[in-house]
Amino acid sequence: MPPFVPARRHFLKGLAATGIASLLPAECRAASAEVLSGTAFTLTIAQTMVNFTGTARPATTVNGSIPAPTLHWREGDTVTLTVVNELAETTSIHWHGLILPYEMDGAPGISFNGIPPGSRFTYRFKVQQSGTYWYHSHSGMQEQTGLYGAIVISPATETIVADRDYVVQLSEWTDEDPLAVFAKLKKQSDYYNFNQPTAVDFIHDVAHDGLGAALDKRAMWNEMRMSMTDLADISGYTYTYLINGKTAADHWLGLFQPGERVRLRFINSAAQTFFDVRIPGLSLTVVHADGQPIVPVSVDELRIGPAETYDVLVSPSQQAYTVFAQSMDRSGFACGTLAVRAGLSAPVPTPDKPEPLTMTDMMGAMSGPVAVHHAKSEYGASVDMRVDTPRTNLDDPGVGLRNNGRRVLTYADLRSVEGIISDQRPPGRDIELHLTGNMERYSWSLDGVPFDESTPIHFRYGERLRVIFVNDTMMSHPMHLHGLWSDLESSDGQVQVRKHVVVVQPAQRVSFRVTADARGYWPWHCHLFYHMHGGMFRVVVVA
Repeated sequence: MPPFVPARRHFLKGLAATGIASLLPAECRAASAEVLSGTAFTLTIAQTMVNFTGTARPATTVNGSIPAPTLHWREGDTVTLTVVNELAETTSIHWHGLILPYEMDGAPGISFNGIPPGSRFTYRFKVQQSGTYWYHSHSGMQEQTGLYGAIVISPATETIVADRDYVVQLSEWTDEDPLAVFAKLKKQSDYYNFNQPTAVDFIHDVAHDGLGAALDKRAMWNEMRMSMTDLADISGYTYTYLINGKTAADHWLGLFQPGERVRLRFINSAAQTFFDVRIPGLSLTVVHADGQPIVPVSVDELRIGPAETYDVLVSPSQQAYTVFAQSMDRSGFACGTLAVRAGLSAPVPTPDKPEPLTMTDMMGAMSGPVAVHHAKSEYGASVDMRVDTPRTNLDDPGVGLRNNGRRVLTYADLRSVEGIISDQRPPGRDIELHLTGNMERYSWSLDGVPFDESTPIHFRYGERLRVIFVNDTMMSHPMHLHGLWSDLESSDGQVQVRKHVVVVQPAQRVSFRVTADARGYWPWHCHLFYHMHGGMFRVVVVA
């Protein structure tokens, strides 16, 4: 199946080629993100008209830009951030991945009341870490409409030497009202999925597996009312993919000189998109994951889930390279250029062919519709499947990246540097949670219970505990626990790497340890924007 390419992309490329994009009114183009340094900041949230597609639409901006300003801090400093709300609705800023007092976390209804229209709120906290992080709204649909920015925190002692240092912030934009997008998904969960199985695919299966096996395969998927091409809820049909607020036509540029070492801080600020990132012709040496230093590992490609960050080092020697980030469902891509001067470019790769989910992706070590029946008796109508035998491997790069001829990063490659994970106590207890959903209803939950029907999860202050996630759905979920680190375990139960987002693949079981060292109320949710709004959300109370 060829990847779906919206007609709008051809229009954008035409605009760039003719120079029309540069003639759009200034009020219809979001400003480039400024870089702010120091310890005191004023961030003004307002509505600004932007144009990424040829149509002017309202966006939620900070200081007039998408992304919001990049904030440079230093480890050990105390920062003061005054947020001014010029919107007609309540707003907020959550400092993603930062360890801070829960009152400063920025989650309305949990850690504070939000920032009402026409008012301001001052965040003040000590910076206790270093690395690459980001910030975004936790109010309504504002994150999807542009309210996100990068945070770069310099360590007290720098151990990574680079001649150039760039933030590469990935995101997506839709001209549609996000509430309308959500309503469409609730009515028809595959509304944006154009990678549906075709007659040609069936003929291929018959040739490869035989008629009986091909018919059985279709019958099984139909009985489960699931689609093997359900890789992403929202596709390039409505999304335009961005690097640092620029479309593929606008082409973000990072300059270098041959022989220099370049640090690229990849941040996935997308609401709903997993990106597969590579720079053809360059090896990527991954040195940080979620802001934390890791034992360096060299790869050709990496998958970055929503809310994750990866820092990589590259050593370019040619004149120009393409930074290529394709969506997991291959319906579109963002791209930019590393070059020795403006005006140079390198070939843009053709997006890979979308690969369908396998029965292992859907059912782990078990295959068959019995898992669906078990889910209905176990959790009720809000859940459409249950994985009885989940897989535990961390060395799987995921659907679409397996055996593609490139060296692809996996969680099994990630190892925190010595001393980062200081709490070596064995867990005192386990908490197991199932990631659940019903695609037909587009409802999402934990243990079959959506957020509005849930009660808080309690951690005892000071305890070391193990969290086990079992993914009973067909989709990958980037799970984020505010205010506390997640120390991912290997499949044999050994602490491996510290993260603030843990992606759980379909039919997978993962575990991580948590030290409950921060009192307060902390959100815990899937960072797929519409899954969070659809109910995959809980509150953790540490007391």
